[in-house]
Amino acid sequence: MLVPSLLARWAPLPLRLIVGYGSIVHGYAKLARGPETFAAVLHTIGVPLPHLLAWLTTLVELVGGLAILVGAFVPVAAMPMAIVLVTALLTIHLPYGFFSVKLVEVSANGTRFGPVGYEVILLYLAGLAALVAGGSGPLSVDGWRRGHQPDAGADQDHACK
Repeated sequence: MLVPSLLARWAPLPLRLIVGYGSIVHGYAKLARGPETFAAVLHTIGVPLPHLLAWLTTLVELVGGLAILVGAFVPVAAMPMAIVLVTALLTIHLPYGFFSVKLVEVSANGTRFGPVGYEVILLYLAGLAALVAGGSGPLSVDGWRRGHQPDAGADQDHACK
């Protein structure tokens, strides 16, 4: 059927957009605050070489996020991104449980939330795994490198119906 196959072909695009953009935003936040601020966090939790790893993490999130966003070398970009995510899961988020949103208090002063769990990290990892397993889809550098056009299969599917 034309509609499901067309939708399936385009399924990687929203994954690339949100995983890539989300990673870029996280990397940019670290860069804007100064990687030394993130290095201080890493130092407090006992991570060795905190300054080096703060810069590497920032670069992985920025460069890897851009690669995912445009669908370029997705399997290669996904590996260091997954390492950063798993490291964050194990060193920061695991003690706070699964849920990313924890309502602590609602008062006249507003709503207060607790520490973030590992739920969102698992979603990012699942998105990366799906892109590695299923490909980066149309409108991607990887697709262009392979010589695929965004709708090359759509005409064949339509002609067969």
